[in-house]
Amino acid sequence: MDDKRTVLITGCSSGIGRCLAKGLTRRGFEVIATARKASDVDALHRDGLDSLPLDLRDSTSIRAAVDAALERSGGALYGLVNNGAYGQPGAVEDLSREVLREQFETNLFGTQELTNLVLPAMRAHGEGRIVQISSILGLVPLAYRGAYSASKFALEALSDTMRLELRGSGIHVSLVEPGPIVSRFRENALDAFRSHIDLENSAHRDLYRAVLNRLEGNAGRMPFTLPPEAVLKRVIHALNSAHPKIRYPVTTPTYLFAFLRRLLPARWLDAIAYAAGDRPE
Repeated sequence: MDDKRTVLITGCSSGIGRCLAKGLTRRGFEVIATARKASDVDALHRDGLDSLPLDLRDSTSIRAAVDAALERSGGALYGLVNNGAYGQPGAVEDLSREVLREQFETNLFGTQELTNLVLPAMRAHGEGRIVQISSILGLVPLAYRGAYSASKFALEALSDTMRLELRGSGIHVSLVEPGPIVSRFRENALDAFRSHIDLENSAHRDLYRAVLNRLEGNAGRMPFTLPPEAVLKRVIHALNSAHPKIRYPVTTPTYLFAFLRRLLPARWLDAIAYAAGDRPE
């Protein structure tokens, strides 16, 4: 294994992705950090990070980023950390086909297209690590987060399938499943809500108003929220370990819901998920 291993990371504009890019660089990896906006790519450069533009909604952008990453790494790309994603809030009945498609284009379709393009280089070198940043919502859904949860459930399924198909290739697939983490995720989700949900004509408008008032106010962090370094710790293990884990839960809620999902009848788990999520008062 090379002393300098190159890792491509998506979604590095802030939060978990930026933490991963800086943290892995400090630990000796050759990191290629990507972001969708040119201003964020420039900011990554100013932070001393090798960075590339990458829009997971655009196949041309994906191919260009992979070509550039392989050129910079001499074709020896060791790791891919699929972190780029966003959350589209809203009741399922308020999500149009176009809004659902947009959620999946970033969180699943673009991510899988990118992964498929880097796998041949990993196969050629007989080793590689695919690290998928999933979510607690890829294990247990919560109300008003159906689009995001569906995309993460699908990511979990494709990751589990790839793991079986890549058996014996030297390429390992790991899922990292964070609960609440300090990031801009909530702010980005609010932007997506305002852009795509018709609040006034929704049967859920009263709940939406209450939740928006709370989130736009001075609401504190969710309980058990951890800094992004908690995710970094798991990603380092997934990249370095000779025997990486299949799943890495992060935060107490993820451990708890993973345990309850195995233990409880579906109706009991529904009751707990209902109590944990946004609901009418």
